[in-house]
Amino acid sequence: MTRPRIARRMDRVPASGIRRFFDIAAQMPDVISLGVGEPDFVTPAPIRAAGIRSLEEGRTGYTSNSGLLELRTALSDHLYARYGVRYDPETELLITVGVSEALQIAALATLNPGDEVIIPEPCFVAYPAAVIFADAEPVFVPTTIEHSFQVDPERIAAAITPRTRALLLGYPNNPTGAVMPRERLTTIAELAERYDVLVLSDEIYDRLVYGVQHTCFAALPGARERTILLGGFSKAYAMTGWRLGWMAAPADIVAAARKVHQYAIMSAPTVAQYAGIEALRNGEPFIADMVAEYDRRRRVIVAGLNAIGLPTFEPQGAFYVFPQVAHLGMSSEVFAERLLREQQVAVIPGDTFGPSGAGFVRACYAASMEKIEAALDRIERFVRAWT
Repeated sequence: MTRPRIARRMDRVPASGIRRFFDIAAQMPDVISLGVGEPDFVTPAPIRAAGIRSLEEGRTGYTSNSGLLELRTALSDHLYARYGVRYDPETELLITVGVSEALQIAALATLNPGDEVIIPEPCFVAYPAAVIFADAEPVFVPTTIEHSFQVDPERIAAAITPRTRALLLGYPNNPTGAVMPRERLTTIAELAERYDVLVLSDEIYDRLVYGVQHTCFAALPGARERTILLGGFSKAYAMTGWRLGWMAAPADIVAAARKVHQYAIMSAPTVAQYAGIEALRNGEPFIADMVAEYDRRRRVIVAGLNAIGLPTFEPQGAFYVFPQVAHLGMSSEVFAERLLREQQVAVIPGDTFGPSGAGFVRACYAASMEKIEAALDRIERFVRAWT
C-alpha cells in the first residue's frame, strides 16, 4: 500500500478564501476590488529612497538573524515612545518576513501538540492555520455585531481548559474593524495571568484607528512577561511588498522563535530593513496623511452601505467594513460570487473568517474614493435587483 504523501494536518487547513476571490477577480475585466487588504498608497518616497540607497551602497548581504541592530533599536525606541513598553533590542526583538512569519514562528516556538489556543472570531484567516501547523488546536470564541465585534472576557474565561496554552488576539480587527477598549483588555490580561496563559497579540493595524486610542496589550499592567507582541510595516507605512514585520517578547520566547526563523528564513530582506529604519524615524507625517484619508473613505463607505440597506456598524480601526447581507436571503458566499460576476465588485464572504462571519461580507476601503463611490453604485444596483 502506498502511504499518503501529504501530512494529515494539511487537510485541516483550507486554502485562503481571500485569495480565491482575488484570483477570480484577476481574470475579469473592469473589476473594482474591495477584497485584498492592501493600501492603495505607494510606499512614501523617503522610505523608498532609503531602500534604494542601501542597494546603491552595496548593502546586499545577510543581516543578523535577529535583524539589523539599528532597526531593532529604532523599534525599541518607537514602542517605548508610543506605548511606554520597553524591549531590549539585543534579546527581545526579532525582525521577520512580515507579521505572517512572526505569527507562525511564535506558534511553533510556544505550542506543543494538543495545546489549545483561544481565538476570538471572526478573525484573520492565518490565525487558525498557524495554530494547526503547530499541531495545536484552535478554540473559537464568537463575537457579535450587537457588541461591536468586541470579544467578551467572560466568554474567554468559559473557554479556558487545562489544555489552554495561549490566547490569540487581533485588534484592531481584520475583518470587522473592531477595536477593543482598554478596560476589556485589562480584564483579559488579568485572566491570562490567573490561568497562566500566553497572549499572542497581533497589532499590525495599531496605527489605523479613528476617534479612539489603540491600547497595546503588552503595556497593560502585568501583561508584558506573558505577551508576544506582533507588528509590522505593511499597513501603516504602505509597505506590503517589502515583507517586513517584527516580534517583541521576553528573551526566552524570542530565542526559541529565532531558532525557527534562522533555519526557515535566515534573515528578513536587507533592503527592507533599511527602509524600515527610515519609516520609524521619519514616517509619522505620512501615517497621519494616510489615516486621515482612510477615515474619509471609512465614513463614506459606512454611510453608503447603510443607505443601500446593508446594515454596517461603524468600524474604529483597520480599513475594513463588515456589512450584513443575510437579510437578502443568500449566504455570504453566494452574495460575494453574484456581486462579483454580475456587477464586477470583489468582496470577501464573512464566514471565510469564522462562523460568526456568516451573513456578512468584508469590504476593504483601502481603495481610492473614486473606486469606493463606483463600487457603492454597483452594489446598490445589485441589491435593488434582489429586493
